[in-house]
Amino acid sequence: MDSHLVLIEKSFDTCYSIGAREALDELPECFTITDPSISGHPIVFASSCFLKMSRYSEDEVIGRNGRIFQGPKTNRRSVMEIREAIREERALQISLLNYRKDGTPFWMLFHMCPVFCKEDGRVVHFVAVQVPILGRQRLNGTSLSEEGSGFREIVFGSCRREVCSDSLVDTGRVLSLDSDTRGLNIAETCEASEAEKRRAASAIKNILSVLTQHSESTGKLVCGKRCSLPGATLVSSSLNISLGRIKQSFVLTEPHLPDMPIVYASDAFLELTGYARNEVLGRNCRFLSGVETNSSVLQKIKESIQTEQACTVRILNYRKNKSTFRNLLHISPVRNATDSILCGCADRRRVQEPGKAWIEPREEAA
Repeated sequence: MDSHLVLIEKSFDTCYSIGAREALDELPECFTITDPSISGHPIVFASSCFLKMSRYSEDEVIGRNGRIFQGPKTNRRSVMEIREAIREERALQISLLNYRKDGTPFWMLFHMCPVFCKEDGRVVHFVAVQVPILGRQRLNGTSLSEEGSGFREIVFGSCRREVCSDSLVDTGRVLSLDSDTRGLNIAETCEASEAEKRRAASAIKNILSVLTQHSESTGKLVCGKRCSLPGATLVSSSLNISLGRIKQSFVLTEPHLPDMPIVYASDAFLELTGYARNEVLGRNCRFLSGVETNSSVLQKIKESIQTEQACTVRILNYRKNKSTFRNLLHISPVRNATDSILCGCADRRRVQEPGKAWIEPREEAA
């Protein structure tokens, strides 16, 4: 299985018990669950009701970012409001024009809510409920409700040119491809009724109740409100998403907490070591060491941390399955404008082993 898909599967299965998927699918609501800690902030669960509404298959949705449902007439300001809510890790309720797989547009009430880890207060997932706004949509005088026959007869050639980049330049280019939608006459905003707003809020409560219940047996308790520990340092969702674009193997540690725990681990690091993200966060990096790890190298790392200086060493580490790998480890303090240390960064590059080719990690800007 592709390493990215493995991370997506683990994202859901390590937090919730086996029956969680079935219990969520029994809910009569359209919703998705996403993970901001995985590169691209992908969908890790989509309800059967949502798949039916969007006309996508599960394989076409899982692992993709929610922007695949946007199109030429999706309001860019609304999209930016959603991104801002993700950055601030807060709930949001907004009207949004989205598109089905066949290109048909529909207005919906988009209600998003963060799901917090009860132990340390970090955001583990976002739940996004989509409630269709009925009776207010018009296309040349024809209703765009689910029952309207005119709705299904419309085919938009350009609206499936999916927005596959966060770049506003690319977004502008997509929006200019409007030749097949000149007959579209949809208001810039479409307000949901109070009943639809209540339905969305109720759906969020029901989903959170299921997630909370099915997180108890895994010991990874979640909740709808942050219950962070005093003094805990968290990596925000927006920083998680930005760091996720870097394809190198690295971790960030918090030097101001006891035992200098890991607060962020890249996807490449998890792939290299074989650990799941929840098995890494909160632990000191020494768990990668073993009986054959050179103690003098460990001492050099300790001294560099104590003197707040960068260092580069070659070290033998151990994966979760106990196999060994040699890596070029670069440790560096991350400082703010006043030269105070915010966190530590450990960049791990696998060293060529006898009989094996060197593979240089591909770098991307954050």
